[in-house]
Amino acid sequence: MKYYYLLIALVFSVVCNSQIEPVNKEASKEAKDLLTYIGNLNGQILSGQHCYSHETNRFYDSVKNMTGKYPAIWGADFYWSNGEVDPGYKLVNEVIKKHNEGAIITLMWHVGKPSDDAPYGWKESVQSEISNKDWKDLVTPGTLVHKRWLHQVDQLAIHLKEIQKNKIPVLFRPYHEMNGVWFWWGDKKGEEGFVKLWKMLFQRLTDYHSINNLIWVWNANAPRDIPKDEAFEYKDFYPGHQFVDVLATDVYHYDYEQKDYEQLLELADGKPIALGEVGQLPNVIILKAQPKWSWFMVWSGWLKTANTDEGVKDIYNYSNTITRDELKNEH
Repeated sequence: MKYYYLLIALVFSVVCNSQIEPVNKEASKEAKDLLTYIGNLNGQILSGQHCYSHETNRFYDSVKNMTGKYPAIWGADFYWSNGEVDPGYKLVNEVIKKHNEGAIITLMWHVGKPSDDAPYGWKESVQSEISNKDWKDLVTPGTLVHKRWLHQVDQLAIHLKEIQKNKIPVLFRPYHEMNGVWFWWGDKKGEEGFVKLWKMLFQRLTDYHSINNLIWVWNANAPRDIPKDEAFEYKDFYPGHQFVDVLATDVYHYDYEQKDYEQLLELADGKPIALGEVGQLPNVIILKAQPKWSWFMVWSGWLKTANTDEGVKDIYNYSNTITRDELKNEH
């Protein structure tokens, strides 16, 4: 196994004396080392590219074709699409392949409402409303909806355990953009809202399933006040430092507001922050004004539809941007 970035983490931990402990007290050595590396980037930023589950190489390879370099981070999604009830084993194989090639792995989870049956339709389930009754049942152990949610998580755990068996750490960002209004888990404020769902997931995967290779990335959306497309303040959906390793946000339509960056930094209170998804890449001026971002990840096709080849090259050639080949060359 090629844990290039883990060797870098060891160097940083010795030189900087700032080992960072994951929130999971039983976290694997690989997860600890990766989190320490991320926490000690010191103004550098990891490049990343998301790929659809049915096109696991297309846009990752596009970056290489455009810049001559592969992104340091490869991202994908446990979304049961294309009529399949559970294609997760295919994704696991690709995770192992990308890890062996030297990439850092980040995974997300677009999942349908637990009151629905898989395969989950996008508009019909993932981006649909959940009733107040179903939400209350979801966060109440013993109810039918809660049991169906447990089944969802347990199916996911099967694949996460296979990744763990291969000693691969994962930047795990489930139930993302929870401060927005477009997913069934979104816009649920209060202790019985999203915060409860996050804690339930954390406890099921860590305490029950003993999955210890995850770095828990709480991934919101940049706040905005567009009618019927709002994303609200970060703090109203944050489950607390004891359940989060990295705080991330998603930025589309070039909305790199300095106030939002400062707000997330304040909420993080020393924990790493990241650009979990972006449409248009930030330019060098923005990255210099916002130097604490640990990584960026361009969302699939937005690489080409929202960015110019020259803009992508500029960021990949920026002296503070880390690509996959630079991860290799560091050891």
